[in-house]
This record gives sequence, structure tokens and C-alpha cells, in this order.
Amino acid sequence: MPSPKRHIWVFGDYRNYFQNRVTLQLLSRARDLAPAIGAEVAAVIVGHDLDEYVGEYIAHGAQTVYVLDDPALKDYNIERYAEITARLSKRYAPEIILVGATVFGREFAPFLAKRLKTGLTADCIDLNINEKGLLVQTAPAFGGNLIADIVTPNARPQMATVRPGTFQEIPHDDSATGRVVRLPLPGDLPHPRVRLIRSRRLPQRAQRLEEAAVVICGGRGMGSKTKFKKLFELARLMEGEVGATRPVVHANWAGHDALVGQAGRHVRPRVLLSFGISGAIQHTAALANADFIIAFNKNPHATMMKLADVAVVADANQVCSALIRALKGRIRE
Repeated sequence: MPSPKRHIWVFGDYRNYFQNRVTLQLLSRARDLAPAIGAEVAAVIVGHDLDEYVGEYIAHGAQTVYVLDDPALKDYNIERYAEITARLSKRYAPEIILVGATVFGREFAPFLAKRLKTGLTADCIDLNINEKGLLVQTAPAFGGNLIADIVTPNARPQMATVRPGTFQEIPHDDSATGRVVRLPLPGDLPHPRVRLIRSRRLPQRAQRLEEAAVVICGGRGMGSKTKFKKLFELARLMEGEVGATRPVVHANWAGHDALVGQAGRHVRPRVLLSFGISGAIQHTAALANADFIIAFNKNPHATMMKLADVAVVADANQVCSALIRALKGRIRE
């Protein structure tokens, strides 16, 4: 039977837990939203050997954790995972389901929404509750040129995927307590049509762009692909990560994983260095959580210069080269 209390569910993607914190970030945002609709925040986790993650989710804000732990679920299978989650949703009737916009989430969430015959807003950059108690799902539209506020007035649950780094996780609280609901594996699950034979983890960045303390962003003002590559050397010397604007990615000066903006990654560094970036809204919307911004641009009237804490009117490429020389000089000393 559905619970008389409303629930906001966060689907737990634990497979790369210590690097990918999006589930914890969603638990934090769910706790912020819950009072507006009188809801409880729950995590849903499906797989095998899950006890460690159950405790982590409670320590980061989950008030209830629904657990389906079975050796048959060790390897991710979208049909089984979605069927299990859909059945749980129909049983407990959550008001909202949130999923991280990871590679996993972008496959899983639409599949689940189709099973539940509800809507889904993908790659959200903000979530709020309006005066009618509806989830306002804010997401880029028309290739990132517009920001749309989307609601699901009739179908339930309301569903959204959210980009990693959009929200700040609640600090780990060892004293936190929560309810754990352990559920048996249904005996009538569909037989998987796809079988995993083997898998291997691909090498990743030393740190995620969203989590880097120092981010060095470059735009077309760097002048060329060759000059843009200097930013990677500067990032190595500063132990940071390189981000890029959409025109840079489209010009193939940097990969899509470096895109910082509404259609890419949101960053929250302690220091952000901006080289040759004009400051289009598609880019600057992803910088709101940067602690300190230093911008280098020939144009003193560029939007990025107005947003920066420190604005330096200069050729971005020349400044980058000078910083590299200065840092290498300090290393030699």
C-alpha cells in the first residue's frame, strides 16, 4: 500500500561511489526540497553487497533506504533494474524520483519513466518546488540557448536527471539514523535479453572536472588549437583541470568532457582562471559556485570580465605563456 507520507526518491548509483558523488548531491537537494511538500527523502539501491553504501546514504541525508540486494543483481541489467524500481514505485508511490545524469542515469531514467508512463526532464541544472507543490525542473533547451522551467502537473512520479556537480552534498554525519527496508528479489522478473560476458574499467582523469579545486577554462580568445594546448600544461603545473567553452569544443580544440556550461559540466573550484572567454550565458551559468574567478581578455567590456573577481586586460595566450614560464622557474628554484 502507498505510504500516507509523501516521498522524494533518489536512485543510488554506487558503482563508482568514491569518485562520482551525484547521488549524495541529489540527497542533499532532496532534503532541501522535502519540507515544501511535507516529504521524506529516500534512497533506492539495487545490486549486491550493498551494506556499505546503505550506511553512506543515511550518513548523507537519506531518511529511508529501500534495498534490494541479491547475487543475481550483481551485474547491472537495465531491464531488471528498471522493472524492480518500477514495481517499487507503484507500491510506495513516491512523489518525485531523481537520478544522476551520468552515463548510467541517462540510460536508466528514460527506460524507467517509460515503464511508469510519466514525464522526465533530462540534464537539469536546478530543482525547486513551486506554489502548487510541483517540482520545477530547470534544464537547458534548444541546444543550450534557452533555459526552460518544466513541470509535470498530472503524471506521477515527477522525474528528473541532474548533472553531477550541480548541488553540494551534505557532509558525512556518523550520528545520522535512518530506516532500512530490505526487499526480496521478485521471482517473476523478466529474463535478461542481454548477458554481460566481461567488463573492464576505462582509465579516467586524475580528478573530475566538477571536483577540481583549480579549473582553467579557455575560449576562442586563445587563438588556435596549438595555443589552447598550453592550458593543459598550465593545469598540470597548478594541479588543476582544463575546461572549455562550447565554441572550443565544436572547433575540436578540446573534448566534450571538458565542456563547461549549461550543456556540459558545472564546476565549483576554489579558483577559476578564465582565458579568452567572452562570457556567454551558456558558459557562465555553470560557474555560479566558483569561489574566486580571474579573467584574462583583450576586451575589457566582455561579460566574463564583469563577472570576475579580478579582471586582467591582456592577451590570454601571452598571459598563459608567462604563467607557465613563472611556474617552471619556481620549480627549478
